[in-house]
Amino acid sequence: MEPFIKVTGVSHVYPNGVTAIQDVNLEIGEGEIVAVLGSNGSGKTTLVKHFNGLLKPTTGQVTVGNMNTKKERIAKLSSLVGYVFQNPNHQTFLPTVRQELYYGCKNLKISEEETEKRVKKAIELFELENLLDANPFDLNSSKRKEIGMASIMAISPKVVVLDEPTTGQDHKGCKRVLELVKMFHEHGHIVVLVTHDMQLIGELNCRVVIMNKSRKIADDRADVVFKNQELLKTADLQPPQVMELANQLTYLNRNESYLTIDSIVKWFKHNKKGLEEERKIGTGS
Repeated sequence: MEPFIKVTGVSHVYPNGVTAIQDVNLEIGEGEIVAVLGSNGSGKTTLVKHFNGLLKPTTGQVTVGNMNTKKERIAKLSSLVGYVFQNPNHQTFLPTVRQELYYGCKNLKISEEETEKRVKKAIELFELENLLDANPFDLNSSKRKEIGMASIMAISPKVVVLDEPTTGQDHKGCKRVLELVKMFHEHGHIVVLVTHDMQLIGELNCRVVIMNKSRKIADDRADVVFKNQELLKTADLQPPQVMELANQLTYLNRNESYLTIDSIVKWFKHNKKGLEEERKIGTGS
């Protein structure tokens, strides 16, 4: 099957002469969740901004669906790729939540009937029935970020890009982001995450692309990438804390990756009998 997003030999040089990404090749297909990781300045955000035309390749080519992003306007590409910014203040600007939800569909000239259907779906999925007349700027940062995601859901693009979705979130907010990522995926969207949140990626155990010094240096599942300590050191990244804990537990199977607390608990439950017998032998009881 032809990939929905195809990046071929793409480099991007900013007007000040800085090369942000260099000779990147990447394909993203139907039904994928892809996390783009890297330290600050690695090129990860520059890369994903090519998906909806916010940036155009200096050299190389990006295609989304059957569209060459270099030849298309952002407005047209945004019907296929929705971008949720890290700062919710860059996403919301209208006086009510209701207007925010309708804005994207109206801007894309989607029919009134279809707009009503899409907005209703977004309201229900994000449980916004009691907030429609609220001013987004009267809401906390977590809720404003959800409004931004809901407005993208209303447009119903094939691809949803989430730029640092857990930044500034407390534990409850991070859990909610995880739920929303899964919800987008379950409703047929390709999800692309730009993030430093290794625990979020551990929970998803999705495909991981690592950028380092403007180049792509890895592309594999999280459980594979996070076991490669040399790779993580090169990219100046740390694995999830749970995985670091698991590495200290000598009982665990060294051939497995433990990305969540649940995976560790599951191992102990499965091996409980053997551990108890081992303990009895060790204590002589």
